[in-house]
Amino acid sequence: MRVMAQMAMVMNLDKCIGCHTCSVTCKQAWTNRTGTEYVWFNNVETRPGLGYPRRYEDQEEWQGGWVRKSNGRLALKAGGRVKKLLNIFSNPKMPSIDDYYEPWTYDYETLINAPQQQNFPVARPMSLISGKPMNVSWSANWDDDLGGAHEYAPKDPMLKGIEDKVKFEFEQTFMFYLPRICEHCLNPSCMASCPSGAIYKRAEDGIVLVDQEKCRGWRMCISGCPYKKIYFNHKTGKAEKCTFCYPRIEVGIPTVCSETCVGRLRYIGLMLYDADAVLGAASVENDTDLYAAQRNVFLDPEDPAVRQAAERAGIPADWIDAARRSPVKKLILDYQVALPLHPEYRTMPMVWYIPPLSPVVDVIKDTGHDAEDQGNLFAAIDTLRIPVEYLANLFTAGDVAPVEGVLKKLAAMRSFMRDINLGNDPNAEIAGSVGMSAEAMYEMFRLLAIAKYADRYVIPTAHAEQAHALEELATDCPVSEYGGGQSAAFGEGSGRGGLTPVAVENFRVLKEAQQADSFDELAAENPLRGRVNLLNWDGKGLPEGMFPDDDRSR
Repeated sequence: MRVMAQMAMVMNLDKCIGCHTCSVTCKQAWTNRTGTEYVWFNNVETRPGLGYPRRYEDQEEWQGGWVRKSNGRLALKAGGRVKKLLNIFSNPKMPSIDDYYEPWTYDYETLINAPQQQNFPVARPMSLISGKPMNVSWSANWDDDLGGAHEYAPKDPMLKGIEDKVKFEFEQTFMFYLPRICEHCLNPSCMASCPSGAIYKRAEDGIVLVDQEKCRGWRMCISGCPYKKIYFNHKTGKAEKCTFCYPRIEVGIPTVCSETCVGRLRYIGLMLYDADAVLGAASVENDTDLYAAQRNVFLDPEDPAVRQAAERAGIPADWIDAARRSPVKKLILDYQVALPLHPEYRTMPMVWYIPPLSPVVDVIKDTGHDAEDQGNLFAAIDTLRIPVEYLANLFTAGDVAPVEGVLKKLAAMRSFMRDINLGNDPNAEIAGSVGMSAEAMYEMFRLLAIAKYADRYVIPTAHAEQAHALEELATDCPVSEYGGGQSAAFGEGSGRGGLTPVAVENFRVLKEAQQADSFDELAAENPLRGRVNLLNWDGKGLPEGMFPDDDRSR
């Protein structure tokens, strides 16, 4: 047993409202630069739909992820070294700009400078690639709110085999939101696809990054990633991807997308796993066994033998304690309500999801029966407007049983808490019907519904022996190198003639401010008490208050 630690995320899809705040703030923080106009490290998809890039889940087309050969060994679906060498100067298995979208802005100058006239001036969309007028026909979430249901949604690859169960008439249709970031997989196919060895998985926390010095722009990683979460910057000739906001993670602060999430649906925590068991779990014969196989790779930090093995592996004691308190561990292992996205790709993804249950109450209410009764809720799961088979195609390689088990737990939690809210005694039989104790069900409710900041994000800080030069994070942050060696971390034109290093102490002050229950708890000398609204920033220059004053950052 070789114990390693992995930062992981769980998203509760019942709470996502599709506001795209996570996408916008991620883009402002990480991809607000020339060459990344079409890049969304975080995007929110409407399901059913084609996703971003278009039909990225169709691996017969894109050849992403791994496949199991007849001898039981794994191979890249896009081919091994010989095939990559033959196609190294021409990679045909890669989405085009049409599969993403042609980014645009608007001709605002026409509105601002137009002379007085009878007709109202119009700001035409202008391509950010060619600079010429264009007609907008696709974007990062063209399926939003079923805007193109009849034209696009039936082409969703996840509907294959269940077309008869999905209705697209207005009265019978369904939708839910699916936020996506890089999965930071345990068995990343992007890393195995890179001819330059530029993609690596950090040993201390499992975050997958791209070494900008080693990257030669072969773009094989884009083909190899089945989630299509690696992008090519045509300005720099380098590949870029979600970094799990590692400068923030290293000091115990959650990712930008989690920090700004309106629905508070994201949970971040540490998972311990057996690195020696990853390949065996990814190589199981049946796709439907991959979910259980990956769960068996995870180790229980409450086990004294696991803790001792973790200590021998050099994992710090506070990290082991963080793994014991991890909300991700509770949702994946203890309550077993979180599921991986497309385990059939065999990459062992580490961003998991709690499937949506919301429409179940409406199904029962329309019949005139008690919409929160346990028996009625269980019976309604089979008649959900979101077919269980569709969710199974997303999260369990088509195996319906685990999805039904999760939905029954969520339904039982609603019925259980309804009794308590009505002033009745907790009904342990409801919890027992799904294999849980009344105490565990109540704790699951607290975590899913009303958890505080410190409960949703249990992130241990990095140690000096693990992450060097943490004292001046901004000088080592790879964002400053993405723009062709520019010194400004937030795009062309930003900065103050040279980036002021941001000390780790300022990040810690920010964490204290975020966890405080009231402004009164914050110290008057807090250098970060003024917050900057990135949604109002045009990306040019450096907004006042974004960084501490020079005398406070030293």
